[in-house]
Amino acid sequence: MARRQVNPSRRLGDGGPLFSGSSHSKQKSSPLWPIALVLFLGALFLLAYTFTNRGGLGNIKGAITRVQGDDSCTMEVQRAIPILKKAYGDSMQKVLHIGPDTCSVVSELLKEDETEAWGVEPYDMEDADRNCKALVRKGIVRVSDVKFPLPYREKSFSLVIVSDTLDYLSPRYLNRTVPDLARVSADGLIMFTGYRGHQRSKVAEVSKFGRAAKWRSSSWWVKYFGQTNLEQNEAATKKFDQAATKMAYISSCQIFHLMPFH
Repeated sequence: MARRQVNPSRRLGDGGPLFSGSSHSKQKSSPLWPIALVLFLGALFLLAYTFTNRGGLGNIKGAITRVQGDDSCTMEVQRAIPILKKAYGDSMQKVLHIGPDTCSVVSELLKEDETEAWGVEPYDMEDADRNCKALVRKGIVRVSDVKFPLPYREKSFSLVIVSDTLDYLSPRYLNRTVPDLARVSADGLIMFTGYRGHQRSKVAEVSKFGRAAKWRSSSWWVKYFGQTNLEQNEAATKKFDQAATKMAYISSCQIFHLMPFH
């Protein structure tokens, strides 16, 4: 079928030809079109790059990270330290915290009288601040993959606190990790986990684990504790709840108090 002829004077718009030779036969397409296209795409790329580095997409991502990070269960641990002291008393003498931003929790715990604090960071610490790097150099905080046994002996710590970590583990790894946390505690294991349907972890944490958090209900955890022979510490739970009521503390995370393995 013969192709329909097009009026050359309309090929580049109603305003007439844009450059000399545009009214030639369409078999002789202008060599300036590829150049114009490259320049146009280059301008778009430069504009996007400038926007990103001047606070466009970069700042939006940063804002999301800060908001979600401030709403994390690790932040809840820091808020709950006075309540934990009321509930556990002398058991707060030697505490191990496991989770992202553990340096901040350890720093707060070290402010308490007669409290030793240690931390395990389950992610890389490329963005650690000076204070955190100092804790790492002293051996107080270490980086360790929690999917494998921790490098501590049984009952090395009076209390073990974990936050923003177990939500990312599949049941396969939970079966290894949670009993191991109870193994290194002498007086108990305290778990801070997210509620189902509530995003509480930083964007960076999701990418480092390579998967999104799986929010599990309290009934799911109770069933899991029974299957893994983990016993809830009813006495500590009652003391914690009483202290939380007196101090008007309401947690945005689920908190479970578990007995150590005997």
